[in-house]
Amino acid sequence: MVTPSRQPFRVVIADDHTLFRDGLAALIESDPGFVVVAHCPDGTTAIDVVTAQVPDVAVLDIEMPGPGAYAVVSAIRAKAPSVAVVIVSMHQDPRTMRDLLDAGASAFLSKTVAREQLIAGLHSVLRSPDDVLVSSSRESVVAALRPAPHPLSPREVEIVRLVAEARTNGQIGSELGITESTVKRHLTNIFAKLGAVSRVDCVRKASALGIH
Repeated sequence: MVTPSRQPFRVVIADDHTLFRDGLAALIESDPGFVVVAHCPDGTTAIDVVTAQVPDVAVLDIEMPGPGAYAVVSAIRAKAPSVAVVIVSMHQDPRTMRDLLDAGASAFLSKTVAREQLIAGLHSVLRSPDDVLVSSSRESVVAALRPAPHPLSPREVEIVRLVAEARTNGQIGSELGITESTVKRHLTNIFAKLGAVSRVDCVRKASALGIH
């Protein structure tokens, strides 16, 4: 129960599915200790809103229009470091999990968690900001803890190899069966992870890491 001296924790939700955002907001606000102050449909809006409003928690999905999840988490941590970032996603890819936690996410929760687990997770990241909370399969967690030879996911490696062949974003999308906007989102993440400033620089730095 919220005491008179403690205002509810402020939460921003970012997900491109309106029904999921609304349902998640209802679940979170079923605990009087939280109030949802904004809904964001994409990564760019999430960065802008979180930076402007500086809530206590930002709850983010991974697959949204705009910058990739890694870039969104990194930007929020850089511009609003006091905000706890909680990832809620269906994706359980170990490398994605590791990348987002490395970028500064405080928790990685599955969209299949029960309401009680979600609320407990939000309270946990606020109570212990230096700890990391993960709700995933044992296999995913173990795999995420293994040292990675380089920071790129298998899909990102595929894209770098096609960039090295001088393919355009449209050609890469056709080759991999994904949209051009998804290719751009992957490239944003790749550039951020490698510290690259151009496609040529990206290929050069990837090659230095043994990605050919």
